[in-house]
This record gives sequence, C-alpha cells and structure tokens, in this order.
Amino acid sequence: MMKKVLLAAFGCILAFSAFAGDVFADDQQGETKAVDEKYGPPIVVYGANLSKEQKEKTKQLLRVDEEPEVIEITVTGEDIKKYINGDPNSRMYSSAKITRLKEGEGIQVIQLTPENITEVTDSMYANALITAGVKDAKIEVASPIKVTGHSALTGIFKAYENTGEKLDTARLETANEELNVVTDLVKKGGVDEEKASQLLTEIKQDIAENKPASREEVEKIVEEELKNLKIDLTDEQKRMLIDLFDKIRQLDIDYSQVKDQLADLSKTIKSKLEEAGVDEGFFRSLWNVIKDFFRSAADFVKGLFG
Repeated sequence: MMKKVLLAAFGCILAFSAFAGDVFADDQQGETKAVDEKYGPPIVVYGANLSKEQKEKTKQLLRVDEEPEVIEITVTGEDIKKYINGDPNSRMYSSAKITRLKEGEGIQVIQLTPENITEVTDSMYANALITAGVKDAKIEVASPIKVTGHSALTGIFKAYENTGEKLDTARLETANEELNVVTDLVKKGGVDEEKASQLLTEIKQDIAENKPASREEVEKIVEEELKNLKIDLTDEQKRMLIDLFDKIRQLDIDYSQVKDQLADLSKTIKSKLEEAGVDEGFFRSLWNVIKDFFRSAADFVKGLFG
C-alpha cells in the first residue's frame, strides 16, 4: 500500500513538473523581442574560416536565433589587412554580435568564451574601439576554438562601417598600434593583462582631462601613471607608449565624450561580466539541483521495485 501511495505522489510531482515546464516554455515563447526601428538590428560578424559546425556553434553562443532580425556578414583576411594591418592570409574564427545602444551608454564588451580568446581581453577591445571612434555599442565576442581574438576586433570595425558610419583611417591605424603596444607589454614586458589595460585607460583619462600640448607633456603623464601603477618598463617600451599617446593626443577626438566613456569603462565591463557570471552560475546550479533530484527520484523508484 505504501509503495502505491509513494508512486502516486511521485507521479504527481512529475506531472506538475511537466505542466510547469510547459507553462514556462509558453511564457518564454510569448516574450518576443521587438525589432529596433531606431538603431537597427544587431550585426553578427562571423570569421570566414569557421566550418559549418563551428558556425552553428557560434550562432548558439551569440544567441542569434533569439533576435527578431539580424544582419549577418563575414570577416575575411582582406578585412584584417584593411582594418588592423594584419596578414590577408590569416585564419579567421572569432566572431562578434554588435548591438547599437542609445547615445551615452558607451562601449559594453562581453566575452562569451573568454577561455577561447587568448590575447585580446574585454578591456583591450573597449580601449581600441574607443580610440577608433566606435561608441555606444554592446559587443559580444565568441569563438568555438582557441584564437587570439583579432578576427572579432576586425569584424567589429567592419560591422560599424556597415551601419553607414565611416571610421577615421588615422584613428583606426592608431587603435591597431595601441593593440600592438598593449599586447607587447603583456607578452614581452610581463605586465598583467588587466594592469596593462588599466595603464592605457588611466593615461587616456589624463590626456582627456589635461589636454597635453606637446610630446613632453605626454611623456610626463606616461611616467606618472607608470609610477602610480608600479609598472617597470624598459626605455624602449616607454618610448613605444609615449609615441602611441603622442599620436592619440593629435587625433581629432571629442575629449568630452571620450572622458565619459573612459570613466565608465572599467565599471561597465566589470558589472556586465559579473552579472553574466552570476546568472550563469545560478542557472547552472539550479540545473544541477534539478538533475540531482530526478536522479535521486529514479534511484528511489528502482528501490521500490527492487
């Protein structure tokens, strides 16, 4: 008799779970995203060398099917030569989804597969994009295999121009040089990735606030920030930094906008990544609890009939 009661109770639990799942699924299906008529649909840029299976995986990572409309383009070796002076024979795998945001929201970078992007960090992406003149965009980056991340950066530049806005060539070249300098500091200078990005952000903030009028003033800013962050560099590496920021000083940049973006950069990126991490961890934990429950329930039923 007890076995029948327990089996009936377990049957009710399963029925309720199925019912709740259907209700939840129906509710989710009912929440359809609206087409953004002001800023346009997201642009998804795929690395040209993705296999069919890798491209499908990338689509899943970037949640392309959740968008009511998307513009899909491909980034090639010719693009990497055009935008960041790379090798046109490069293999392209890292991809990105770019969603335009309201004015003033700044650059938001979320790496969906940070374990597969080995060289370009989220803050490096953001810094390079700000230098290039990209603003007010949510950037999601993903790759199905381990890569440096340069294909995605190239794709972001290509996608931005696809909206009809022309990026300044001098700013693009300087953004490329900036990425080369920061990766050199990490690889050859032994500087931590985040600390290297922090250094660039702090120097840019100083330039935006103080508007240095000469190379000597730029050199003073660089030396002060190196001292503040306790970073030791060779004379050659210091020269590279000074050369870079002397070029940035001379670019036609609206420093009032740059200042705001730089001030929010670290906070925005960290909060977005923390939110993604919390959500991901919560649902992973919840799913594990559900799996454990049904596994235990199955073992219990087997025991009843054993």
